[in-house]
Amino acid sequence: MNSYERFCFRILGERAKKRREEFLSLRNNLLRGRISTPFEAYLATAWVSSFLGGFLAAAILGLLSFWLRIPEMITYKGTLPEFMYGMSDYRLVAGTILTFLLALLIIGGIIYLIFMVYPSVVAGERRRNIDATLPYAINYVTAMSTAGITPAEVFSLLGDSPIYGESSVEARYITREVRVFGKDLMDAIRVVSTVTPSERMKEFLQGAVASISAGSNLTEYFRNKAQQYTLENRQSQKMFLETLGLIAESYVTALVAGTLFLIILQSIMSIIGGDTNPFLLYIVIYLIVPFGSIMFVVLISSMTPET
Repeated sequence: MNSYERFCFRILGERAKKRREEFLSLRNNLLRGRISTPFEAYLATAWVSSFLGGFLAAAILGLLSFWLRIPEMITYKGTLPEFMYGMSDYRLVAGTILTFLLALLIIGGIIYLIFMVYPSVVAGERRRNIDATLPYAINYVTAMSTAGITPAEVFSLLGDSPIYGESSVEARYITREVRVFGKDLMDAIRVVSTVTPSERMKEFLQGAVASISAGSNLTEYFRNKAQQYTLENRQSQKMFLETLGLIAESYVTALVAGTLFLIILQSIMSIIGGDTNPFLLYIVIYLIVPFGSIMFVVLISSMTPET
């Protein structure tokens, strides 16, 4: 924890401890994301940060509203209750207070929501990275096991190989459970398998535990899993390339040929009709083309597997 998180924990840590059962999903996501901040400190930091951030933003917006006299610019021509007319002289102060409260609730709520969602985003990114690097990590594990290296040392070597990304991180946690907490290898693998965000890694680790418990050949299990995940990885890459080709065809059809057709058609119609303000043409050029392109970029980025 840094100094700010310790400060927040001292203020609201005890209250956060009493809410552990209400935030089970957040606790699991903190573990899956390998976020080092304890749950109580993280929740306390979320509370304090949402209040401070919301209060600061609300103070700035309230001062701007008062300084620019924005509430006095708002007029209402409908009928109002009689007592509302008597408060019209105080609408600047009332509007400023209302702006402050709304900004405090909205911006503070957004900051709090970001804190709640962030661990799940980190866990999701780790899951994608593990799924992408797991076939190569298992090939490495298979090679080490074939050379006669013990399973505990195999996971230790995998953890020392950063080229395998988050798969190496999971291996380092297995080694930590063995060397720091004194657990045997089976218990260490079982602990890590319960908190890993990747279902493929969980299946692999649970299969390794079952293989060790049954006394079967662990090297052969590694080799079979390496072949399985390599085949699945090739199939997923093939499906991704086919989907990418379909998206590219849709982009060319919808945002290249389609928009060019609309621009040409609208331009001709504007010339024929003498329209000096072709509103639809502006929509196509300034809204549909840029936002459609951004949509395709975001779609492809979200689908692209980790490299």
